[in-house]
Amino acid sequence: MSLQGKTLFITGASRGIGLAIALRAARDGANVAIAAKTAEPHPKLPGTIYTAAEAIETAGGKALPLVVDVRDEASVMEGVALAAERFGGIDICVNNASAIQLTGTLQTEMKRYDLMNGVNARGTFLTSKACIPHLKRAANPHVLMISPPLDMNPRWFAGHAAYTMAKFGMSMCVLGMAAEFEADGVAFNALWPRTGIATAAIQFALAGDQGMRQCRKPEIMADAAYAIFNKPAKAFSGNFLIDDSILYAEGVRDFDQYRVDPSQPLMPDFFVPETDKPPPGVTLGAGTPAPAQ
Repeated sequence: MSLQGKTLFITGASRGIGLAIALRAARDGANVAIAAKTAEPHPKLPGTIYTAAEAIETAGGKALPLVVDVRDEASVMEGVALAAERFGGIDICVNNASAIQLTGTLQTEMKRYDLMNGVNARGTFLTSKACIPHLKRAANPHVLMISPPLDMNPRWFAGHAAYTMAKFGMSMCVLGMAAEFEADGVAFNALWPRTGIATAAIQFALAGDQGMRQCRKPEIMADAAYAIFNKPAKAFSGNFLIDDSILYAEGVRDFDQYRVDPSQPLMPDFFVPETDKPPPGVTLGAGTPAPAQ
């Protein structure tokens, strides 16, 4: 298993899960195009495309920081073209960029609806579309959406229909594109965390410092993504995967290594179907789930 010499185009890779995936690939000597809007430091959120590029280079990879707004067609097309030109192609596309607001229908302003659907659903469709011509020429091409299983239980819609529609839009791209491009050998899969992941979204928008202690580290998603990228694309596509389940299937047994604070109960994430049980030895805390992305 190795991603040495492979080129990844990752949206939203300046921090959090996207950056963790980039760093895991960089350890193999991969090339990473960091496609994100954060060129200047945010007053609260850590990381820019340039600090991410420095970390990727330090980890052993090659980095290309790109200012990209996934809602803008010209921006995405230009970013993908620059990445393909710099590294000689694209092997893996990761649709990680996401916008979130957990509000009911009457409380959701249309500008927020447009933002979530523009970044999540439209941005995923657009970025995938831009990368596919390059992926068709790759040896083992993968597209990964950081999005949930398509579980139509009303509990996932009742409190925040707009957000759920936007996230499920990403997963519907997996469903459709996996079938559409099966003959081309391009794999499309979705990966979602069973628990909250310690990201800025959890800390500043959802659950605060205490919530962070009940999360797993982004590295669990990075290791799961790494396992997916090393599978044969022609034989592994159209799957909706949960992080610890795929890692358990890969032989991982120590999941405490991913916990921010092993003394705290794990916060369950949104969108995980009730029929999807944790691996042996993994216990979730009670309470209201919180989304990782």
